[in-house]
Amino acid sequence: MSVENLISHIRTVPDFPVKGILFWDVTTLFKDAACLKEVVDTLYEMYKDKGITKVVGMETRGLVIAPALAIRLGAGLVMARKPGKLPADTYSERYMKEYGPDTIEIHKDAITPDDVVLIHDDLLATGGTVGAAARMMDKYFHPRQLMINFIIELEELNGREQMPAGVDVQSIIKV
Repeated sequence: MSVENLISHIRTVPDFPVKGILFWDVTTLFKDAACLKEVVDTLYEMYKDKGITKVVGMETRGLVIAPALAIRLGAGLVMARKPGKLPADTYSERYMKEYGPDTIEIHKDAITPDDVVLIHDDLLATGGTVGAAARMMDKYFHPRQLMINFIIELEELNGREQMPAGVDVQSIIKV
C-alpha cells in the first residue's frame, strides 16, 4: 500500500470544528481494514527496535492507533486525555489549538524515568496538543528517551516548531 492510497482514504471536512479550519478526518482511514493494518504495521516497523516501553495515545484519535501499536511493540499504553476524563491524580498542561485554548492531562504515575516513551497522535497541525504532552514529559516524568509520531503532518502549519529540540519526530504522511 502506498502513501497516496492512505491519503485517498482520508476525508477532509471544511469549516470543522470552526469556520476556516480544514479538518483531516482519519476515521475514514480507520474504517478500511487494509489501511488500518498498514498504518499500524508502518508505525511498528519504524519503532520496533527503539526499546519503547510506553506509548502515549493522545485524545481523541491518537487513542485509536496507540493501543494496537503498544501491543505490537510489547509496551504499555498511557492515555493523554481532556480534563476530568482520568480517574486518579493527574498532571495537566494548557496549550493553544488552531481555534482556542485547551488542556491535556496524564496520570501522575503513568511514566517513570526508566521509560522510553513514544507519543502518538493522528495529526500534526500547529503542534499544540503534542507539544503540551512533550512539555509534561520534560516537566514531570523525565523519561529516559522521548519520541513522537503522527499519521499525518500538515507541513505548512509548522507544527514541528512546537516539538522539543533533539526529539525524533516522524510522520507517515506529509502534506
